[in-house]
Amino acid sequence: MDQKGMVELIRTRGVRDPLVLEAMGRVPRHRFVPESQRAYAYDDHAMSIGCQQTISQPYIVALMTEALDLQPGNRVLEIGTGSGYQTAILADMGMDVYTIERIPELYTQAKSLLEELGYTVHCRLGDGYYGWPEFAPYDGIIVTAAPEEVPPPLLEQLADGGCLVIPTGPRHGYQTLWKIIKRGDKIAKLDLGGVAFVPFVTP
Repeated sequence: MDQKGMVELIRTRGVRDPLVLEAMGRVPRHRFVPESQRAYAYDDHAMSIGCQQTISQPYIVALMTEALDLQPGNRVLEIGTGSGYQTAILADMGMDVYTIERIPELYTQAKSLLEELGYTVHCRLGDGYYGWPEFAPYDGIIVTAAPEEVPPPLLEQLADGGCLVIPTGPRHGYQTLWKIIKRGDKIAKLDLGGVAFVPFVTP
C-alpha cells in the first residue's frame, strides 16, 4: 500500500479530521521504520522498531490523534516518542509538541530524524510516568504504551478542557483505549475500543 492508499483506508474507517488526514498524507512514515521494512511502511499494521518497541498501525495513530481534539498552536505532551512518527504527525499539524522517551537508543534516533526532517519539537529522555511538569498544563496528552492504570501526574498536568488519550489494561493481552476529558475537578471517560500496546514501563 502507498501513502495515498493508507490515508484513504483511514478515512473509510471513520477518521474525518482534515488536519489529521492531511498530516498522515504528508509525513513520510517510511522514514520512521527500519530500512528492511520500508516496503510495508504504509500497510495498516504495527511494526517493530527494535528495543522491544513498535510503531503503531496508521489507523490507531490517526484515531488517537483525532481524539485529542487539538487545534494548531495547542500544547501537547507525548509519552513514548518511540520512532518519532506520532511526534511528527502532531508537529506537522502545527502543535507545540513535548515528547518523552525512556530508551536512550530510540530517543537519540528519533530526535535526530525529527531534526533532519525539519520538525521543531521538545524532546526529553526520561520516565514518562511523571509527565513534564515544567511546561504544564497541556491541551492534550497522548500515551503510546499501556499502563495498568492512568498515571495521576498526567491528569494533574492536563489543562481544564483538555484531552488525555491513553490505553490501559493488563501488561499482556488487549487493553482499552480511553479518551479522558478534564473539566474542572471532574473527569469524563470515553471508551474508544480494544487495542494492543506494549507495556508502559517505569523504573
